[in-house]
This record gives sequence, structure tokens and C-alpha cells, in this order.
Amino acid sequence: MSETFRVLLLGGTTEARRLAGLLHGEPLHGASLDGRAIHVTTSLAGRVARPVLPPGEVRIGGFGGAEGLSRHLRAHHVDAVIDATHPFAATISRNAVLAAADAHVPLLALRRPSWVPAEGDDWHTVGSLAGAAEALAALRARRVFLTTGRTGLAAFAGLDGPWFLVRSVDAPEPPYPARMETILDRGPFTLDGERELLRRHRVDTVVTKDSGGAATAPKLTAAREAGVRVVVVRRPPAPEGICVAATPDEAVRWVRQLGG
Repeated sequence: MSETFRVLLLGGTTEARRLAGLLHGEPLHGASLDGRAIHVTTSLAGRVARPVLPPGEVRIGGFGGAEGLSRHLRAHHVDAVIDATHPFAATISRNAVLAAADAHVPLLALRRPSWVPAEGDDWHTVGSLAGAAEALAALRARRVFLTTGRTGLAAFAGLDGPWFLVRSVDAPEPPYPARMETILDRGPFTLDGERELLRRHRVDTVVTKDSGGAATAPKLTAAREAGVRVVVVRRPPAPEGICVAATPDEAVRWVRQLGG
């Protein structure tokens, strides 16, 4: 048996960075699992130009699909995989399920809970970005705050009526709407900041993916207060047949149980 319990953390989220910190720092620093020290490697897809790096070892880039990930798990003697990617990163999540099963490695999905509408919200839930574009047309939206990321703007490129305010970490990838202003920024965002943004740009509709979490939730509160509609893209379901944790602390307990 190896003296090291190796965890591959598929990251890129706030929760993944916190989990890496918990596994590398107190109270687990210097601790052992079944006589083995914990070693965590966080894997980032490399889609963000300047990612916020987590504590510990980091690898950047893809694996080459499920088969490539399975080979990586075997070659690096990985003892456990934690999929803490974005709730909408469906491809890597599917690949993780296939690879973990093929390599006989335990897999956990770390998924922040979905957002839940509160009293006073005017939400319109859709199943895809294409559905969101259709909803904007049906709602006759004029000034739209689009917070769905930089890679899915093609779904809205055919809408010539609304003006779009797009916020993303990196510059958007074409095709995208012709009438568009871009804000390059990274959360977490404050409630006062979101209130001012909606007011200054006279936003009548917000479009967002159901990412969950606190970092970008203030826009929902600001929209509720201002009477602004929100089109919410429903997240894909978590893969079936695997363990799911809602918080990094739950994921830490899962790791301890594996090595105990």
C-alpha cells in the first residue's frame, strides 16, 4: 500500500478551491488516513486565462476524454476522484463517471445546492440557452443582463431587438449579439454593486444559469428588489449512481471515510 492517499480534484469552482485548502491545510495537515498522508492534485480545464489557483498541486489542461482520464487515474495511482466542476460542466462530469468506473476508483460529485426562488421573484425557468433566447423574445426584453458565461453567447446572436450587458471573467467568444456591452469581472459580487449595475444600465431582464452558491447570488436579490425579471437556465442533473456532497466539509468526511 502506498504511503500517500492520492485525491484527484476536478476543480474550477469556489468550492473546489476551499476543499483543496481543507485537505492541504488545517485540520488535516500532517494527519493520515489509514497510515497514509493525503495528497491532492487539482485539475483545471484551462478555459480561464488567469484562474485563481487553489492550494497544493495543480495541473492545467484536459485528459483526452474518459479514456484519457482513466489512464491518468491508473498511471498516477489515484485513490479517489472528486468532481467539483461547475454544475453545467456536463461533459467532464460524464467522463469522470466513466473513467472512475473503468479504473475502479471511488468518485464523489461536489455540487452546490440550486438557487430557490423567494417571495417577490419573477423567475422564468428554461431548459437551455436556446430556451432562454426564446424566452427573451416572448417577454419582449429590451435591456438584458446576460451572466451565462462567455462561451454560450451564440444562442443570443440572432436577437436584434434587445441590448445586452454581458459579464464574464474573460472576453466573450463570437458569435455574439451585435448590440452588446461587456464587463470583465470575477465574483464574488456585492448586493450594493448589483443594485447599482441594474439601475445604471436600466436592466429589465436578467439571464443566468442556475449555478447556485453565494458568489453570484446577489444579482437575484437585486433583481427581486427592483422588480426585474430573471430567466433561469435549469442545470443538468448530477450523474446517477454516484455519491453527491453539497459542501466541501461533506467531501472531507467522504475522504476520511474512504481512508478510515
